[in-house]
Amino acid sequence: SPLRNSRDRHAKVVIVGAGPAGLTAAIYAGRALLEPVVFCGLKGSQLLQTTDVENFPGFPGGILGPDLIDKMTAQATEAGATFEYEEVHGIDTSTRPLRVAHGWDPEAPEWMTADTVIIATGAAAKRLDIPGTGDGPNGFWQRGVSACAVCDGAIMAKDTQSFVIGGGDAACEEALYLTKFASEVHLVVRRDALRASVVMANRVKEHPKIQIHWNSNVKEVTGGDRMEKLILHNS
Repeated sequence: SPLRNSRDRHAKVVIVGAGPAGLTAAIYAGRALLEPVVFCGLKGSQLLQTTDVENFPGFPGGILGPDLIDKMTAQATEAGATFEYEEVHGIDTSTRPLRVAHGWDPEAPEWMTADTVIIATGAAAKRLDIPGTGDGPNGFWQRGVSACAVCDGAIMAKDTQSFVIGGGDAACEEALYLTKFASEVHLVVRRDALRASVVMANRVKEHPKIQIHWNSNVKEVTGGDRMEKLILHNS
């Protein structure tokens, strides 16, 4: 890529992030002849780690997360976007045009200028440091372990005993959503009370399919091809 080997190249539009939001911005900017440069980062979109996506318009039978990203990337490319698989380390907004630090080494970045920078970095799943929950052959990420009930619940949780870790509004919302599919939902709370709003907490406590484990932590996740067992420690 000419960008990777040059300094102080100028772009009309730089987009930071290559998920659905960033790629949609790239398609629109490309169609406006703005020749956007998209920085994908080293990990790319969370959809690259997602299996079946069934809630995206246009795919009634569902589509794999990586396939959806490939299609959107191809469309953005056709519109005139170019892609850099590097990190953006900083944006200097004190000057015009803006200056974007990028590259592999945050201590010695390359720089380019841009008239406009669109930040579409999305969200990152907050994973817990629990044995068995990571990626790779010894982990069960996307093989029973997920960070999104809406994304994966209908597939992973159907007719199972499902566990949600946390006691805030987000955890309670996930637990309530999973009751649509799971035979039973276990909410693992490390304290003796929920941090969620009163309304949300009451919904969880009163739901017949939700069992709350107070003062508890998950110590390990084990299994074979998929997650099969979760070890709880009650304090």
